Amino acid sequence: MKWLKYTIDTTTEAVDFISGMLGELGIQGIEIEDNVPLTEKETKGMFIDILPELPPDEGQAKVTFYLDSDQPRAEVEELLQKVREGLEETALFVELGAGTITAGETEDKDWVNNWKEFFKPFTVDDILIKPTWEAVPAEHADKIKIEIDPGTAFGSGSHETTQLCIRQLKKYVKPGSRVLDIGTGSGILGIAAIRLGAAQAFGTDLDENAVAAARENAAVNEIPEEIFPIVTGNILEDEALQRQAGLGVYDIAVANILAPVIILLTGEAGRHLKPGGIFITSGILDSKEDAVKEAFAARPEWEILETVRQGDWVSVTARRVLE
Repeated sequence: MKWLKYTIDTTTEAVDFISGMLGELGIQGIEIEDNVPLTEKETKGMFIDILPELPPDEGQAKVTFYLDSDQPRAEVEELLQKVREGLEETALFVELGAGTITAGETEDKDWVNNWKEFFKPFTVDDILIKPTWEAVPAEHADKIKIEIDPGTAFGSGSHETTQLCIRQLKKYVKPGSRVLDIGTGSGILGIAAIRLGAAQAFGTDLDENAVAAARENAAVNEIPEEIFPIVTGNILEDEALQRQAGLGVYDIAVANILAPVIILLTGEAGRHLKPGGIFITSGILDSKEDAVKEAFAARPEWEILETVRQGDWVSVTARRVLE
């Protein structure tokens, strides 16, 4: 099946107006392309791995929408005419830019599942990480096995930041450890901790889809919910979630997120750790290493234990030293 693709050339100022107008016409699933960086407010609490480095924002944007190619041509033309009229109205109160509509076609692709052909079994030291649809390679039959289907959540295990965290978990998890997995994504770090001997992990994530994926992955790995509960919420701001997670009860906290969020977590993660508890962090570009270390150093409850690197990425591990 093919889809009719229509792209509006406009300005960043007009994007919200155009998006609203298209929504009112019943057009959903639009794409927006611009070079506007996220604000500090927008990135606060975002449990993602890395923000893209964008070229300078020159105020230009593209808004793309799709129509079913099997839809009667007359209906398509009628809808396009309404879009043109909507653009004319929008131009009366906001700078629209070119406002032109470019037509094209695109194949109906399974965007959610196409990545699977590139996800093959691999190892992180003596841990085998494999997708649920692949068999265990004979040469890795003796390794610790983790099955992961990340879906739309981050964390297949192949990313350097995830591998850094797994190796640090191997170093610090002891039999019976309790682990707090902040920004769990696919759940791979909580699952890895339990496979390495942790008695329990507790996962949080802002994204409901990630939480659903993590729960499914825990089930695939035969980890019951009472051993690895996973909840949706922002542990930086949600006091109910903070209490639900538990204060002063964890041996290890792990966060594979983003340097600005890790900096914020230096003020929260320690509240959930026992004295002497370990905080493993990654998702830190080497250019952000000093900022993260300065955030830890600014708080007397932390002692930085080690810094580990892989490629352009950094993992900083600290210990809570105060009662």
